[in-house]
Amino acid sequence: MATTGSVPIAKKLKPTEATPETFHEFGQVIEASPDGDEFGPRDAQLDLSRGIPRFYIMRIEDRPLKFSNITHHANVTQCLGSVGGHVWYLGVAKPSILDANEIKEDSNINDNIVQSSCGHFYVPPRVEDIHAFRVTGSKFLKLHRGTWHAGPIFKGDVMDFYNLELSNTNVVDHTKHDFAKENGVIFLIED
Repeated sequence: MATTGSVPIAKKLKPTEATPETFHEFGQVIEASPDGDEFGPRDAQLDLSRGIPRFYIMRIEDRPLKFSNITHHANVTQCLGSVGGHVWYLGVAKPSILDANEIKEDSNINDNIVQSSCGHFYVPPRVEDIHAFRVTGSKFLKLHRGTWHAGPIFKGDVMDFYNLELSNTNVVDHTKHDFAKENGVIFLIED
């Protein structure tokens, strides 16, 4: 554990602008397209097949540019975007959900495998695998199923966000990793 006593060590992250090219390992960046365009690869490639979709506006208060907890959802692709196109940030790591075949085939990862309280197996994200992204303008992020994410976070006191997930995502499909507790680290986004 990387701590001095019981105080977590701060790791600074410089955010990268979220573009289709920079964000592709974690999901998609969806930007405006002309009215009448047909469905294609620039549109959100959604998986909402495991429940009832929920599309709503969530109000978030007091989320400064730091985090120690990160979450993933194993059953859904989640979409997030700020109402009004305000600047916001997201900490992410690639999905690490495993299926039974991966667990049997790769004995090197067996020591790190955790079973979520939701039932699936995963490998916890590593400190060095965390990235920060800045999202500007009228676009939203579609997260791949299982993408670890911290946020949305932002500089102001309160922001509203569009959120597309399943109706019970935060009840039955919410796996969390606490970097402060497990790794002795908190992340600070410096922008």
